Amino acid sequence: MDSNFIMASMGTVVGEKITRLFEYALEEKLPVVLFTASGGARMQEGIMSLMQMAKISAAVKQHANAGLLYLTILTDPTTGGVTASFAMEGDIILAEPQALVGFAGRRVIEQTMKTQLPEDFQKAEFLLAHGFIDAIVKREDLKTVISQILSIHQ
Repeated sequence: MDSNFIMASMGTVVGEKITRLFEYALEEKLPVVLFTASGGARMQEGIMSLMQMAKISAAVKQHANAGLLYLTILTDPTTGGVTASFAMEGDIILAEPQALVGFAGRRVIEQTMKTQLPEDFQKAEFLLAHGFIDAIVKREDLKTVISQILSIHQ
């Protein structure tokens, strides 16, 4: 997921590649470690982009049904349909400090709910405090933490 290309939005190609990743991992009985960074589903592709959420989620479910580990690392930003689907489906969900993570934009939520949201709303620290993620890990510590998690789950 390269944020330099259309903000790493999820279109049909991204959906296909991530689905194939889970299918391969299932076939080979491997864990999946996935770093997410996205502005969400690619609206230019319309419904085809939105269908990727369900497609990937189905592959994640098959992987989970086989008892295989799925570790997600949320980077800044992880938003929209990516958050609403596979980014938040990991068995263990880590995030980088201060990562922006959410489905809808702050203004949309505030206007819909007619309320002011906390300043740290949609930040990794807020998500951790409310039980949506398991830990916040600095980028320089990720290699060690991921290695420990994978060794525990072998």
